[in-house]
Amino acid sequence: MNYWQGALLGLVQGLTEFLPVSSSGHLVLAEAIAGVEPPGVFVEVVLHVATLGSVFIVYGRRLWDLAVGLFRRSPDRIRYIGLLAVASIPAAVIGVFFQKAIEARFHSLPWLGIEFIATGFILWSTRGSGGEKTEPGWGTSLGIGVGQAVAILPAISRSGATVAAALWAGLTPAAAAEFSFLLSVPVIAGAALLEARDATVNIATVGLGPLIVSFVLAFVSGVYAIRFLVALLRRGRFYSFAPYCWAVGLLTLVWALWQG
Repeated sequence: MNYWQGALLGLVQGLTEFLPVSSSGHLVLAEAIAGVEPPGVFVEVVLHVATLGSVFIVYGRRLWDLAVGLFRRSPDRIRYIGLLAVASIPAAVIGVFFQKAIEARFHSLPWLGIEFIATGFILWSTRGSGGEKTEPGWGTSLGIGVGQAVAILPAISRSGATVAAALWAGLTPAAAAEFSFLLSVPVIAGAALLEARDATVNIATVGLGPLIVSFVLAFVSGVYAIRFLVALLRRGRFYSFAPYCWAVGLLTLVWALWQG
């Protein structure tokens, strides 16, 4: 991977990680267009770690509040952390037991096209949804977690699936966004730990310099993407990304057929 490819992938990751359009799907497309042949899903995981840093920047105060509340044994904070833990279970199970099967199809263009279209329908289904709840219940948390587990597939948007599930359950847009973004912390950290086993070999293959450029650009642009999506959610326009996902999905399928 050279520097311009690294810059492209970093910007794609940062701008699409938190928007409900699937950053992984866009990364795979960008890799195919730019001619990047990454080792497994190592580059994708590294860039997801970069955008995890964006979550710490935007929601750092909330994360600190939860950490202090846990230390002081605050019932409300402990309950919220428990809700995040329950919601993390489905993705952890899928990631551990189906990692190889997912990686085998991760760069398949036909599958990407289908998954982009599915993401569009998920987003479109949120029209008129949302309510007054400021945090989910235990059952709702598990349902949001199932949405995150499904989004392990590259072109199913993680933020799209989790925010949609939260809105369906009656959470306010701000509460849905916060829970979704905080929920990304354990699943991305877990994926990074799985990939860390082969990190030295993979860094040598990809190139340290371009990887650093990708990381920094993904981190910075991710901060702006979070703030943009939260503002959009508050205006009730989450479903607006559905036509875009349908268009990208159809174009991906056409490209896959054209390539044979």
